[in-house]
Amino acid sequence: MSRRAAWVLGALAGGVLLVVLINAGRQDVALANSPGPVTSLDTIEPSLLNQAMARVQDAARSQLPVNPSGLETTSLTAARFDAVKPMLGQAEARLIGIYQLISQGQHREALALADKLVKDHPNFQLAHLVHGDLLSLQARPVRQLGDVPDTKALAASQQLSTLREESRRRLLALTERPPEGSIPTQFLTLAPQSRHAIAIDASRSRLYLFENLKPARPSPDADRQPRLRLVADFYISVGLSGIEKTVEGDKRTPLGVYYITSSLNPADLPDLYGVGALPINYPNPLDVQRGKTGSGIWLHGTPSEQFVRAPQASDGCVVLSNPDLERVLATVQIRTTPVVIAPELQWAQPDALSSDREQFESVLEAWRRSRSEGKLTELKGFYSNRFSNQGRDLAQWWPRVEGELRSTGPRELAIKDLSVLRWSDTDDTRVVTFGEVAAGQSRGVTKRQYWIRESDRWTIFFEGTL
Repeated sequence: MSRRAAWVLGALAGGVLLVVLINAGRQDVALANSPGPVTSLDTIEPSLLNQAMARVQDAARSQLPVNPSGLETTSLTAARFDAVKPMLGQAEARLIGIYQLISQGQHREALALADKLVKDHPNFQLAHLVHGDLLSLQARPVRQLGDVPDTKALAASQQLSTLREESRRRLLALTERPPEGSIPTQFLTLAPQSRHAIAIDASRSRLYLFENLKPARPSPDADRQPRLRLVADFYISVGLSGIEKTVEGDKRTPLGVYYITSSLNPADLPDLYGVGALPINYPNPLDVQRGKTGSGIWLHGTPSEQFVRAPQASDGCVVLSNPDLERVLATVQIRTTPVVIAPELQWAQPDALSSDREQFESVLEAWRRSRSEGKLTELKGFYSNRFSNQGRDLAQWWPRVEGELRSTGPRELAIKDLSVLRWSDTDDTRVVTFGEVAAGQSRGVTKRQYWIRESDRWTIFFEGTL
């Protein structure tokens, strides 16, 4: 963004930060039509911006301590900000720090930091908007919220609306946090080989990055309970038309459980994708089963003229700021990093998922026994009539299994490095990845299965090797 454009945006921004912050508190504001001139940063007692932040805090206190999604709702105190700050992107942490100064009445300090932020990131539009608000309060009276000429406001209404929504979602990410030790409920079991995991909450425009703390060589009697530590979370953008992709070109972001398949060199990409891209395996076997089409869904960066995209702006990909994507690129591994994309994540403590985990693993153990013992009829009962593998139905695929078992005969097979990811929407499904190792051998094959609950029975509708 040019310096001149930044000043134009600032001129349109008088009073907008107040609206942004009040929206973040999810409350209607009776002050919208009240007079009350504000002549400078020194004479605001209390400032409209302070009142706005106070309303954010009051709204947080008035909500349930834990909301229906399992997040804790708390006030944006200095202690809370200090605790969360290491997990945020650097630019976002600086922006929220400016909000903190505003809430404390330190407007000159806030303006100084805002000025430095827009100089360091001249393409960060939301930072320019906040900077413009602070300049407006210093330069002219603000007689009502959004006190800008109607013609200018109309011309910039869409841009201001998306910036307000971006700010609202960033603030909510600070006041609605996962409780200590909690994880998204999709992660039932995660193998040590998956050193990291990603979960995306589309409703909050948020990507959560986890480190898997499970030891590389767990003891034989170790439980399968996931041990994930939240190490970072970032603002993201999804598809222009929203979520739940179904067809090619619908500009929607898919929902489901995916894996990162590769990392693309930014030198080979157009500027649109920023500093790099991480493709995921959309469409996955569940998507194919449902007849969904399309491809080329990536986690990628932003073009050079933008710091971030609007909450809904991409062709279907998940878009991060370039600095945030660089951190993800330096952290995750291809092929083993799961990516959950949900309309709204549900959070729980790992032990609260024990019943679901144990029940499914008992079914998987029964499948293992049938395969180890070479009981073809019993084994075939675990496979769905909807089974499909690269266009082959069960009747076409099954002779391969029969041939393999007749060739090897009964032999003890072990399941190692098990990951079980849950996806529940109109169907209850499990994405299961494991190493299948024959007795007496140190290595085997890595398999991935997709299970679905049909008439209270778990059956396999896809199986393949990686």
